[in-house]
Amino acid sequence: MPELPDVELYVTRLSERVLTQPIESFSCFNPFVLRTVSPKPSELTGRVVTNVSRLGKRIVLTTEPEAHIVVHLMIAGRFEWHAQKLSKRPNGKVQIAALDFPTGTLVLREIATKKRASIGIYPSEAELRAIDPGGIEPLTAALDTCRKALAQQNRTVKRALTDPKTISGIGNAYSDEILFWARLSPVRQTQKLSDQEWLQLFNATQETLTRWRDQLARDIPGFPAPAQITAFRPDFAVHGRFGQPCQVCGAPVQRIAHEDNETNYCAVCQNEGRLLADRSLSRLFKSDWPRTLEELATE
Repeated sequence: MPELPDVELYVTRLSERVLTQPIESFSCFNPFVLRTVSPKPSELTGRVVTNVSRLGKRIVLTTEPEAHIVVHLMIAGRFEWHAQKLSKRPNGKVQIAALDFPTGTLVLREIATKKRASIGIYPSEAELRAIDPGGIEPLTAALDTCRKALAQQNRTVKRALTDPKTISGIGNAYSDEILFWARLSPVRQTQKLSDQEWLQLFNATQETLTRWRDQLARDIPGFPAPAQITAFRPDFAVHGRFGQPCQVCGAPVQRIAHEDNETNYCAVCQNEGRLLADRSLSRLFKSDWPRTLEELATE
Protein backbone atom coordinates (compact mmCIF):
# COMPACT_ATOMS: atom_id res chain seq x y z
CA MET A 1 0.00 0.00 0.00
CA PRO A 2 1.45 3.42 -0.92
CA GLU A 3 2.45 5.31 2.23
CA LEU A 4 3.27 8.92 3.01
CA PRO A 5 6.44 9.33 0.86
CA ASP A 6 4.79 7.60 -2.12
CA VAL A 7 1.54 9.54 -1.77
CA GLU A 8 3.43 12.83 -1.45
CA LEU A 9 5.22 12.00 -4.72
CA TYR A 10 1.87 11.44 -6.43
CA VAL A 11 0.59 14.74 -5.01
CA THR A 12 3.60 16.62 -6.37
CA ARG A 13 3.51 15.07 -9.83
CA LEU A 14 -0.26 15.42 -10.15
CA SER A 15 -0.08 19.07 -9.08
CA GLU A 16 2.39 19.71 -11.90
CA ARG A 17 -0.08 18.29 -14.43
CA VAL A 18 -3.65 19.01 -13.36
CA LEU A 19 -3.68 22.16 -11.21
CA THR A 20 -5.81 24.90 -12.86
CA GLN A 21 -6.96 22.33 -15.46
CA PRO A 22 -10.66 21.60 -16.14
CA ILE A 23 -11.94 18.04 -16.00
CA GLU A 24 -13.03 17.15 -19.52
CA SER A 25 -14.51 13.77 -18.58
CA PHE A 26 -14.55 11.41 -15.61
CA SER A 27 -15.30 7.72 -16.23
CA CYS A 28 -15.45 4.68 -13.95
CA PHE A 29 -15.01 1.41 -15.86
CA ASN A 30 -15.44 -0.88 -12.86
CA PRO A 31 -18.83 -0.66 -11.12
CA PHE A 32 -17.32 -1.19 -7.67
CA VAL A 33 -14.66 1.53 -7.68
CA LEU A 34 -17.06 4.42 -6.97
CA ARG A 35 -18.16 4.40 -3.31
CA THR A 36 -20.39 7.50 -3.24
CA VAL A 37 -23.68 8.31 -4.94
CA SER A 38 -23.73 12.08 -5.36
CA PRO A 39 -22.38 14.02 -7.12
CA LYS A 40 -21.95 11.69 -10.07
CA PRO A 41 -18.63 11.68 -12.00
CA SER A 42 -20.37 13.19 -15.05
CA GLU A 43 -21.38 16.20 -12.93
CA LEU A 44 -17.72 17.17 -12.49
CA THR A 45 -17.15 17.87 -16.18
CA GLY A 46 -15.86 21.42 -16.61
CA ARG A 47 -14.84 21.87 -12.98
CA VAL A 48 -11.29 23.17 -12.47
CA VAL A 49 -8.79 21.46 -10.16
CA THR A 50 -7.72 23.97 -7.52
CA ASN A 51 -5.74 21.74 -5.17
CA VAL A 52 -4.12 18.32 -4.89
CA SER A 53 -3.51 17.07 -1.36
CA ARG A 54 -3.04 14.06 0.90
CA LEU A 55 -5.57 12.83 3.46
CA GLY A 56 -3.79 10.05 5.32
CA LYS A 57 -2.93 7.59 2.55
CA ARG A 58 -5.65 8.99 0.28
CA ILE A 59 -5.13 11.46 -2.56
CA VAL A 60 -7.58 14.34 -2.89
CA LEU A 61 -8.29 16.44 -5.99
CA THR A 62 -10.32 19.52 -5.06
CA THR A 63 -12.29 21.41 -7.70
CA GLU A 64 -14.13 24.68 -8.21
CA PRO A 65 -17.15 24.62 -7.99
CA GLU A 66 -16.40 22.69 -4.83
CA ALA A 67 -16.04 18.94 -4.93
CA HIS A 68 -13.40 16.62 -3.52
CA ILE A 69 -12.36 13.53 -5.49
CA VAL A 70 -10.79 11.12 -3.01
CA VAL A 71 -8.78 8.15 -4.28
CA HIS A 72 -7.72 5.38 -1.91
CA LEU A 73 -5.18 3.20 -3.73
CA MET A 74 -5.16 0.44 -1.11
CA ILE A 75 -2.65 -2.37 -1.77
CA ALA A 76 -2.55 -2.70 -5.56
CA GLY A 77 -4.01 0.56 -6.86
CA ARG A 78 -1.68 2.76 -8.91
CA PHE A 79 -1.95 5.79 -11.20
CA GLU A 80 -0.90 6.02 -14.83
CA TRP A 81 -0.42 9.34 -16.57
CA HIS A 82 -0.91 9.50 -20.35
CA ALA A 83 0.18 12.71 -22.01
CA GLN A 84 -1.98 11.76 -25.00
CA LYS A 85 -5.67 10.92 -24.71
CA LEU A 86 -6.38 7.20 -24.73
CA SER A 87 -7.18 5.99 -28.22
CA LYS A 88 -9.42 3.17 -27.03
CA ARG A 89 -11.58 2.30 -24.04
CA PRO A 90 -9.41 1.11 -21.11
CA ASN A 91 -9.50 -2.48 -19.94
CA GLY A 92 -11.96 -2.34 -17.05
CA LYS A 93 -10.34 -5.33 -15.37
CA VAL A 94 -7.11 -3.37 -14.88
CA GLN A 95 -7.75 0.28 -15.72
CA ILE A 96 -10.74 0.96 -13.51
CA ALA A 97 -11.22 4.74 -13.82
CA ALA A 98 -9.96 7.70 -15.83
CA LEU A 99 -10.05 11.50 -15.70
CA ASP A 100 -9.39 13.43 -18.89
CA PHE A 101 -7.72 16.86 -18.77
CA PRO A 102 -6.46 19.14 -21.54
CA THR A 103 -2.93 18.11 -20.48
CA GLY A 104 -3.54 14.34 -20.56
CA THR A 105 -5.40 11.47 -18.95
CA LEU A 106 -5.06 10.18 -15.40
CA VAL A 107 -5.89 6.47 -15.15
CA LEU A 108 -6.47 4.50 -11.96
CA ARG A 109 -5.38 0.90 -12.40
CA GLU A 110 -5.42 -2.10 -10.09
CA ILE A 111 -3.94 -5.50 -10.89
CA ALA A 112 -5.51 -7.68 -8.23
CA THR A 113 -8.13 -10.40 -8.03
CA LYS A 114 -9.98 -8.57 -5.29
CA LYS A 115 -10.54 -4.91 -6.17
CA ARG A 116 -9.99 -2.71 -3.12
CA ALA A 117 -9.02 0.65 -4.60
CA SER A 118 -11.83 3.17 -4.33
CA ILE A 119 -12.99 6.63 -5.37
CA GLY A 120 -15.32 8.86 -3.40
CA ILE A 121 -16.71 12.24 -4.45
CA TYR A 122 -17.60 14.61 -1.61
CA PRO A 123 -19.38 17.94 -2.25
CA SER A 124 -18.08 19.84 0.79
CA GLU A 125 -15.12 20.27 3.12
CA ALA A 126 -17.25 19.03 6.02
CA GLU A 127 -18.04 15.74 4.26
CA LEU A 128 -14.38 15.35 3.32
CA ARG A 129 -13.28 15.81 6.94
CA ALA A 130 -15.85 13.25 8.05
CA ILE A 131 -13.81 10.48 6.38
CA ASP A 132 -10.50 11.64 7.87
CA PRO A 133 -9.26 8.91 10.27
CA GLY A 134 -7.88 11.72 12.43
CA GLY A 135 -4.27 10.67 12.92
CA ILE A 136 -1.67 13.35 13.62
CA GLU A 137 0.66 14.46 10.83
CA PRO A 138 4.08 12.95 11.63
CA LEU A 139 6.13 15.55 9.76
CA THR A 140 4.58 18.57 11.50
CA ALA A 141 3.54 17.34 14.95
CA ALA A 142 5.79 18.17 17.92
CA LEU A 143 7.42 15.51 20.10
CA ASP A 144 4.90 15.93 22.92
CA THR A 145 1.99 15.63 20.49
CA CYS A 146 3.40 12.42 18.98
CA ARG A 147 4.07 10.94 22.40
CA LYS A 148 0.59 11.72 23.65
CA ALA A 149 -1.08 10.24 20.56
CA LEU A 150 0.98 7.05 20.44
CA ALA A 151 0.78 6.37 24.18
CA GLN A 152 -2.99 6.76 24.54
CA GLN A 153 -3.24 2.97 24.57
CA ASN A 154 -0.64 0.51 25.81
CA ARG A 155 0.05 -1.48 22.66
CA THR A 156 3.03 -2.38 20.52
CA VAL A 157 4.83 0.54 18.96
CA LYS A 158 4.46 -1.15 15.56
CA ARG A 159 0.67 -1.21 15.91
CA ALA A 160 0.57 2.39 17.11
CA LEU A 161 2.63 3.62 14.14
CA THR A 162 0.37 1.90 11.61
CA ASP A 163 -2.96 2.98 13.13
CA PRO A 164 -4.42 5.74 10.89
CA LYS A 165 -6.50 7.03 13.80
CA THR A 166 -3.25 7.68 15.68
CA ILE A 167 -0.75 8.82 13.07
CA SER A 168 -1.29 9.65 9.43
CA GLY A 169 0.21 7.98 6.39
CA ILE A 170 2.44 5.26 7.87
CA GLY A 171 2.00 1.59 7.02
CA ASN A 172 3.87 -1.68 7.25
CA ALA A 173 6.94 -0.75 5.19
CA TYR A 174 7.89 2.59 6.67
CA SER A 175 7.05 1.55 10.23
CA ASP A 176 9.69 -1.19 9.89
CA GLU A 177 12.21 1.37 8.66
CA ILE A 178 11.35 3.88 11.39
CA LEU A 179 11.70 1.30 14.16
CA PHE A 180 15.01 0.10 12.79
CA TRP A 181 16.53 3.58 12.83
CA ALA A 182 14.95 4.25 16.24
CA ARG A 183 16.66 1.04 17.50
CA LEU A 184 13.36 -0.16 18.96
CA SER A 185 11.81 -3.60 18.96
CA PRO A 186 8.47 -3.61 17.08
CA VAL A 187 6.80 -5.28 20.07
CA ARG A 188 7.88 -2.71 22.66
CA GLN A 189 4.86 -1.38 24.54
CA THR A 190 4.19 2.32 24.00
CA GLN A 191 3.52 3.07 27.64
CA LYS A 192 6.84 1.53 28.66
CA LEU A 193 9.11 3.66 26.45
CA SER A 194 11.63 5.86 28.24
CA ASP A 195 12.08 9.57 27.51
CA GLN A 196 15.17 8.73 25.45
CA GLU A 197 13.30 6.07 23.46
CA TRP A 198 10.49 8.53 22.69
CA LEU A 199 13.08 10.98 21.37
CA GLN A 200 14.68 8.24 19.26
CA LEU A 201 11.28 7.28 17.84
CA PHE A 202 10.29 10.87 17.11
CA ASN A 203 13.57 11.67 15.36
CA ALA A 204 13.58 8.42 13.37
CA THR A 205 9.99 9.02 12.21
CA GLN A 206 10.69 12.50 10.91
CA GLU A 207 14.09 11.66 9.43
CA THR A 208 12.96 8.45 7.71
CA LEU A 209 9.82 9.91 6.15
CA THR A 210 11.57 13.13 5.09
CA ARG A 211 14.55 11.27 3.64
CA TRP A 212 12.39 8.95 1.55
CA ARG A 213 10.00 11.70 0.46
CA ASP A 214 12.93 13.76 -0.81
CA GLN A 215 14.77 10.78 -2.30
CA LEU A 216 11.74 9.63 -4.29
CA ALA A 217 11.25 13.16 -5.63
CA ARG A 218 14.89 13.19 -6.81
CA ASP A 219 14.96 9.65 -8.20
CA ILE A 220 11.61 9.88 -10.01
CA PRO A 221 11.54 13.29 -11.72
CA GLY A 222 8.66 12.39 -14.02
CA PHE A 223 5.29 10.85 -13.28
CA PRO A 224 5.98 7.54 -11.48
CA ALA A 225 5.32 4.33 -13.36
CA PRO A 226 3.15 1.86 -11.41
CA ALA A 227 6.18 -0.33 -10.63
CA GLN A 228 8.02 2.63 -9.08
CA ILE A 229 5.46 2.88 -6.27
CA THR A 230 6.38 -0.09 -4.14
CA ALA A 231 6.73 -1.25 -0.55
CA PHE A 232 9.96 -3.07 -1.41
CA ARG A 233 12.94 -0.87 -2.17
CA PRO A 234 16.55 -2.09 -2.44
CA ASP A 235 17.76 0.75 -0.23
CA PHE A 236 15.46 -0.15 2.66
CA ALA A 237 17.30 -1.19 5.82
CA VAL A 238 15.03 -4.07 6.89
CA HIS A 239 11.60 -4.10 5.25
CA GLY A 240 11.35 -6.88 2.69
CA ARG A 241 14.91 -8.01 3.45
CA PHE A 242 14.29 -11.17 5.49
CA GLY A 243 17.45 -13.27 5.69
CA GLN A 244 19.65 -10.58 4.15
CA PRO A 245 22.45 -8.97 6.19
CA CYS A 246 21.63 -5.89 8.25
CA GLN A 247 23.39 -2.92 6.67
CA VAL A 248 24.61 -1.80 10.11
CA CYS A 249 25.68 -4.95 11.98
CA GLY A 250 25.59 -7.66 9.30
CA ALA A 251 23.24 -9.99 11.21
CA PRO A 252 20.45 -11.57 9.13
CA VAL A 253 17.22 -9.58 9.08
CA GLN A 254 14.41 -11.38 10.91
CA ARG A 255 10.63 -11.40 10.51
CA ILE A 256 7.36 -11.83 12.31
CA ALA A 257 4.73 -13.21 9.94
CA HIS A 258 1.07 -12.57 10.62
CA GLU A 259 -1.58 -13.35 7.98
CA ASP A 260 -0.70 -11.27 4.89
CA ASN A 261 1.70 -8.93 6.70
CA GLU A 262 5.31 -9.37 7.68
CA THR A 263 7.28 -7.28 10.15
CA ASN A 264 11.01 -7.16 9.52
CA TYR A 265 13.60 -6.21 12.13
CA CYS A 266 17.22 -6.69 13.15
CA ALA A 267 17.50 -8.72 16.33
CA VAL A 268 20.93 -7.24 17.15
CA CYS A 269 20.19 -3.56 16.46
CA GLN A 270 16.67 -3.56 17.85
CA ASN A 271 16.34 -6.35 20.42
CA GLU A 272 19.72 -7.08 22.02
CA GLY A 273 20.21 -10.16 19.83
CA ARG A 274 16.98 -11.84 20.94
CA LEU A 275 14.58 -13.26 18.36
CA LEU A 276 10.94 -12.27 18.52
CA ALA A 277 8.43 -15.09 18.41
CA ASP A 278 6.85 -15.69 15.03
CA ARG A 279 3.20 -16.39 15.89
CA SER A 280 2.78 -19.36 13.59
CA LEU A 281 6.23 -20.99 13.72
CA SER A 282 6.84 -20.50 17.45
CA ARG A 283 3.52 -22.22 18.19
CA LEU A 284 4.56 -25.09 15.94
CA PHE A 285 8.05 -25.55 17.39
CA LYS A 286 7.17 -24.48 20.98
CA SER A 287 10.25 -24.99 23.19
CA ASP A 288 12.40 -25.77 20.16
CA TRP A 289 11.90 -22.25 18.81
CA PRO A 290 15.33 -20.49 18.93
CA ARG A 291 15.55 -17.52 21.28
CA THR A 292 18.78 -15.93 19.97
CA LEU A 293 20.69 -15.62 16.72
CA GLU A 294 23.29 -18.03 18.11
CA GLU A 295 20.62 -20.69 18.67
CA LEU A 296 19.20 -20.02 15.21
CA ALA A 297 22.65 -20.51 13.64
CA THR A 298 22.95 -23.99 15.18
CA GLU A 299 19.60 -25.20 13.90
